[in-house]
Amino acid sequence: MKKYENFYRCLQVLKKSDRLIASENEIYRTGVMGQFNLTFELGWKALQAVLRLHSVAGAETGSPLELLKLGCQVGFLENDPVWFAMQKDRNHSTHVYDEEKILSIVDRILDVYIPTLEKLATILDEKIREAENF
Repeated sequence: MKKYENFYRCLQVLKKSDRLIASENEIYRTGVMGQFNLTFELGWKALQAVLRLHSVAGAETGSPLELLKLGCQVGFLENDPVWFAMQKDRNHSTHVYDEEKILSIVDRILDVYIPTLEKLATILDEKIREAENF
């Protein structure tokens, strides 16, 4: 599935982020934030595609927030508070100019969001395989 493959590839790039370089280099931090935003975007779109593949009612349309809620309701996502914090940080990251806040978001990306996105990749892979076996 193309949407999943795009998300997975983007996540692999994000996982290469280096905390030390991010803490010292403003342009690198900007790159980490941009890669996170893209990975999040591709992640919720891949989730939507897999929910559709499983014929989950309500997956046809919706905002990222609505699809995250749906993913939690049907058991495709875990750690729903993390997902909502991630979505909020993604929205704020394009409008944050305070270096302390930016570093805080980068820390959450590296410590919390990447592992959560990795879990999503694993779950989506399993759900795609399930759908293919029916």
